[in-house]
Amino acid sequence: MDFSPSPRAADLIARVAAFMRDEISPVEADYERDLAEARRTGDPWTPLPILKELQGRARAQGLWNLFLPKEHAGEYAARFGTVGGEGLTNVDYAPIAELTGRSAIAPLVFNCNAPDTGNMEVLLRYGTDEQRAEWLEPLLDGRIRSGFGMTEPAVASSDATNMAATAVVDGDEVVINGTKWFTTGIGNPDCKVIVFMGLTDPDADRHHRHTMVLVPRDAPGVKVERMLTTMGIHDEPLGHGEVSFTDVRVPIGNIISGPGEAFAIAQGRLGPGRVHHCMRLIGLAEAALELAIRRGLERTAFGKPIINLGGNRERVADARIAIAQTRLLVLDAAWKLDQGGPVNALSEVSQIKVAAPRMAQQVIDFAIQVHGGAGMTDDFPLAAAWTGARSLRLADGPDEVHQGMVARLELGRYL
Repeated sequence: MDFSPSPRAADLIARVAAFMRDEISPVEADYERDLAEARRTGDPWTPLPILKELQGRARAQGLWNLFLPKEHAGEYAARFGTVGGEGLTNVDYAPIAELTGRSAIAPLVFNCNAPDTGNMEVLLRYGTDEQRAEWLEPLLDGRIRSGFGMTEPAVASSDATNMAATAVVDGDEVVINGTKWFTTGIGNPDCKVIVFMGLTDPDADRHHRHTMVLVPRDAPGVKVERMLTTMGIHDEPLGHGEVSFTDVRVPIGNIISGPGEAFAIAQGRLGPGRVHHCMRLIGLAEAALELAIRRGLERTAFGKPIINLGGNRERVADARIAIAQTRLLVLDAAWKLDQGGPVNALSEVSQIKVAAPRMAQQVIDFAIQVHGGAGMTDDFPLAAAWTGARSLRLADGPDEVHQGMVARLELGRYL
């Protein structure tokens, strides 16, 4: 088992770190200020000009679509701006994802943000040539964004077999009805397509009832009912929305892989995607710990630096241990995914989905405490970071589902 990055990956890690230091960090505070102003007076959903400028600079340096998987990137890595012209293994990409997790905008800058990365991987792995030409290539090119519609407001969506929204084959078309919420990415005006998961055959076995369909955002019958907040945060410029689908008709060629294949697609999509999320969380925790230490050294209370009060030194140590442990756990999952795909890492992927958000929440909460009241304001990124970590304990499935998978596999060794 070797977690060392390849020479190419090591070079990319250095390039991404330099770009973030030289290009992103100097403007991030201004970006957040301008976004806050847009929330008050204008349109916070249309990406700010600086974001497009940064994307152009990143792409010019070949720091674009770095998430592309080694086994599926093919010609796309060469055509769409990746240094070296090929994809990365999960182990190679993991440290890059960690770096980008330190910044709220870095994943967007490098075209490595969710849900687009997951949707692009679905099209890479399962899409037809026509689907790739119509949707994948514009996504890789950064000309459009995408949404992902899975969760529903009327059912317990932690059990995906509960989904009631339908995608019914009718001749050479698919008819789509139902309501999705927390449809990620729908707030962005560049969102042009939604990957929709719906019930196709209620009489099939529970893992072959559902189908994934590509639904154009502007198709008749698609309506964004409202944008949702997560603990008061809209998460611009992507956001999460409640979307209704009323007798939406799309060509049967918009079905991904085939009717009833949604669960097989989801398994292939979620493994690498969870590695990405978890490594970004590690970066987020690292950034929070750095803020906590700097604040603790700079501020004094009762005649001492805050870092020397109330057990804060021990909390720093605990944070470092927790981050290091979680990083190794995620790299282990990434390595096993590289060696044998999702089936080879079922337990490991579930483990990291529980461990990484919990760890990040704990570290960020410590940083908020060190900052006092300021830590809960928009003057610092900590409140938004905590909310992001908390939401990921649900967004990729609740902790209990992943714990259930780990327990089932562990008990299976004794039964």
